[in-house]
Amino acid sequence: MLQIDPQKNLQEVFDHARPGDVIQLAEGEYRIKSAIFTPNLTLLGAGADRTRIVFNDYAKKLDKNGVEYNTFRTWTLAICADGVTMQDLSVVNDSLHPEEKGQEVALTVYGDSFTMERCRLTSTQDTLFLGPLPADLIERYEGFLPDYLRRNKRCRQRFADCLIEGTVDFIFGCGAAVFENCEIRSLADARDIGYAAAPAHSLEQSEGFRFLNCRFTAEKGVSPGSVYLARPWRDHGLCVFQNCTCGEHISPAGFDKWNDTCRDKTARFYEEPPVQGRVDWVKCSD
Repeated sequence: MLQIDPQKNLQEVFDHARPGDVIQLAEGEYRIKSAIFTPNLTLLGAGADRTRIVFNDYAKKLDKNGVEYNTFRTWTLAICADGVTMQDLSVVNDSLHPEEKGQEVALTVYGDSFTMERCRLTSTQDTLFLGPLPADLIERYEGFLPDYLRRNKRCRQRFADCLIEGTVDFIFGCGAAVFENCEIRSLADARDIGYAAAPAHSLEQSEGFRFLNCRFTAEKGVSPGSVYLARPWRDHGLCVFQNCTCGEHISPAGFDKWNDTCRDKTARFYEEPPVQGRVDWVKCSD
């Protein structure tokens, strides 16, 4: 086991790690933007409130060439390898003010067989990106994003007993992700509207986002009825909610079709048990 403290450079630690290594992060704040490319790593913290990986990039920030970062370069931590496990730590993007700065990703997962347990993810808009990208963006961002963030690959992810916080579309992407016994917490936003999930799965994908026994909660200041459980980022986004509980911040309609689109006719949204007052295009069983 590798014992690491906040004085160490996390990126150097990840770069020198070998497949199968276990990295123990001591209590403290690790303020660095970093990525993991080594498969089968295990990353252990001292507790979600005690070990924090933090950075503050945002979509409208300009890089050294004067080009905006865009959503997909704002991550604090990027998982770009298969078989990575994370436990008992937090990943945070603390840029804030997304109404001015745009999207602010905390964690990007572009790997298969990823597991996160007893962790906390905190940002505002677009907290958690679950790869892969939609096919049109893989094509659009050729030459802009590195190839390891544009791969069209199967990405299965599991989150258990985690706290995920954000404002708008804060769980989004095309991954096959399961959330078990997680708290999905909406934070206050100057725009006074929020969306928890924004799936973008293709019609060929039979696995989407599945929320099992999750609690949808809100911090003080989030208006009643101002947050939707999900809206489809692409036509056939797939999202399943099973035995979840919702606070009063969740709109009685439950789901939004995404602006002026017709995705209410194509999205694959399911909720069990059925809830009175939901939109008529959400189904009761997948």
